[in-house]
Amino acid sequence: MSVSSSSPDQRSTKFGTFGGVFTPCTLTILGVIMFLRFGQVVGQSGIVTAIMIVLVAKAITTLTTLSLSAIATNTRVRGGGAYYLISRSLGVEFGGAIGVLFFSAQAISVALYVIGFTEAVVATFPSLAAHFTNIASLVNLAVFICVYIGAGWTIKVQYFILVILGAALASFYTGAAVAFDMENLRANLAPRFLDGENTFTMFALFFPAVTGIMAGANMSGDLENPSKSIPRGTLLAVLATGLVYLSMAVLLGAARPADQLVENNLVIRDIATWPILITAGVFAATLSSALGSMMGAPRILQAFARDDVFKSLKFFAAGSGLTNEPRRATVLSFAIAEVCIMVGDLNAIAPIITMFFMITYGLLNLATFYEAVTGNPSYRPTFRYSHWFTSLVGAVGCLAVMFLINWIWATISIVVIAALHWFIRFREIESRWGDLQSGVIFERARKALLKLEDEVYHAKNWRPIVMALSGTGWTRPHIPIYGHWLTSGHGILTLAHVVSGDLEDHAERREQYEKTLRSFIAKEKLEAFPAVTCSEFVSGGIESLIQCHGIGGLRPNTVLLGWPKDESKAEPFGANIRLIARMNRSILAARFLSQREDQEDSVNVDDHWTIPPGTIDVWWRGMDNGALMLLLAHLLHRNPGWRDHPIRVLRSVPNEQAKQEVRQHLLELGASARMDFEAVVIVSELPAGDIIQLYSREAALVLLGFRTPEEGAERDLYRRMEEIAGDLRRVILVDSAGGMALES
Repeated sequence: MSVSSSSPDQRSTKFGTFGGVFTPCTLTILGVIMFLRFGQVVGQSGIVTAIMIVLVAKAITTLTTLSLSAIATNTRVRGGGAYYLISRSLGVEFGGAIGVLFFSAQAISVALYVIGFTEAVVATFPSLAAHFTNIASLVNLAVFICVYIGAGWTIKVQYFILVILGAALASFYTGAAVAFDMENLRANLAPRFLDGENTFTMFALFFPAVTGIMAGANMSGDLENPSKSIPRGTLLAVLATGLVYLSMAVLLGAARPADQLVENNLVIRDIATWPILITAGVFAATLSSALGSMMGAPRILQAFARDDVFKSLKFFAAGSGLTNEPRRATVLSFAIAEVCIMVGDLNAIAPIITMFFMITYGLLNLATFYEAVTGNPSYRPTFRYSHWFTSLVGAVGCLAVMFLINWIWATISIVVIAALHWFIRFREIESRWGDLQSGVIFERARKALLKLEDEVYHAKNWRPIVMALSGTGWTRPHIPIYGHWLTSGHGILTLAHVVSGDLEDHAERREQYEKTLRSFIAKEKLEAFPAVTCSEFVSGGIESLIQCHGIGGLRPNTVLLGWPKDESKAEPFGANIRLIARMNRSILAARFLSQREDQEDSVNVDDHWTIPPGTIDVWWRGMDNGALMLLLAHLLHRNPGWRDHPIRVLRSVPNEQAKQEVRQHLLELGASARMDFEAVVIVSELPAGDIIQLYSREAALVLLGFRTPEEGAERDLYRRMEEIAGDLRRVILVDSAGGMALES
């Protein structure tokens, strides 16, 4: 369990799943369309088609919620909701464009909901029609005051509104049960479209009702545990509101004839047992949506301003009080809403607001799709129910819905976001966070090497670019095979062969050596590239390969080589790894007993492809080498043949008191890194070698850290590591050069 660094007072003001996510999402989804337009959808579409419309609409928003949940559990979520999540995945260009559009949509939505509330008031009290604008301004002011005071007060108001909404639904359900008529039910099963309406126009009329799934994510900065609350609260809201709409479709169709459902916008009030509660429900629905938008818009602007994408917005980055309330941004949101109210009829711009929401949802799906399909090692969401295919379907569904609702406004919206994207890229604004751009470019490296060279590197996007000193491949098959397992689908593997000796004797044979490597790669079906160099000395060849091999961002960051077979080779081995370490490359030294037992000319490659049973053991001694060892274990575990080999992180301590502290540290490490492993803490005063050999003797692979020796200390290192590894059959010794991060 992670421990927050916030003060007790600040933690107490954070919201949980119900108040911070479920309530705002539910109140936004069960809005005006449910009370005033759903009867028309059922009346014209028929019960069966209306149910299909609800299911398809809910399917799209559910897919988007799955994507939202995956990204929300893959990063430390801060304020800004969808803007924050998209910007951290797709980069500053898409994030900046979404920041502008989503804030604008939320701020203008306040005016839309306030006007909807005022229209309901005027319809109930016709004598107030002459004061329409004044009433709308007063309501806008009241919404602003609630939000300006703080999110805590607003959440309390929304609890009250949720009670009213529940009472209104109860009034409808009891009235519909009394009015239930099988004749109406049978007659309303089939559609009766009027005035050129069809299934698609009814779908377009209904779909905005289910687009409230971001109401909880917009509160991300005010949630106690956003990575848990956002998935749970949003999915529960989608499920609960889906059941409400499905049941209402049946009950409306059974309670009234189709013509009444179509012609009477307040047919729900006529059906209800206590009509006054439906009126109160309409008021509550519009008011809660206004409150939700007034809470969400400033938080998006505050997060956007803090990222300093546009210098002119820096003023709105400031927060107030213990809860960091975005009061400056709230004032601006109020002003925008008030201007829109004074303008009057907002029907002309309402469609593009819906489009901005749909673009946001579509890009959220697209971000999750790219994170998953590129195999980014930093993509390790704890939410397990999202897949790249579901994200892709969600993105395509959002695009289809946009054009289904209004193809003209859909085109305009896409042009607007493309223009914003181009403008931010044109200004060459750089993000200071890790995003998916380098991962995407990595997958398209042959076509976009120059673009990859220009990307800002971030430690969370570290990938293994391994140079394996494999010889011809046939002589040391464990080196290329384990190199393949560590990089397959995640990085790049180069099989390198240094030909030492007189250059005149070997230069003309270089091409033949490279063909031998290519033959090995093809026969063993490795995802690897060959590299051969000729040098008078092995160290000179290694230096040339490390310095010159690769292009731009695709240069080796890790060297995999074999551990010496006996102590006589310790000194040249130490000189070589010192050279590698000085060039800031990580070192992986494979110590496999099979390479000592077999002669080089009789090695069986197939034996090395056979994955032994057992665990993947990481012996933890801190973050210096531990981060790389844990990442290597994670990447190895992702291979299909290694997935049933659990990862263990082990450490020995001298007493029970230290055991509890170390175990808690390892558990927190696993939670923050989003990696599944077993933490094993051993209380023992035995020598390290005895403990490691005792607990890892059945392991499939053991990862141990070491430090590259100073000159003259090579034999001491060799003897010490031999004593520690002992009879362990498969050990990879790791000396990390850094550059990777477990948290993101």
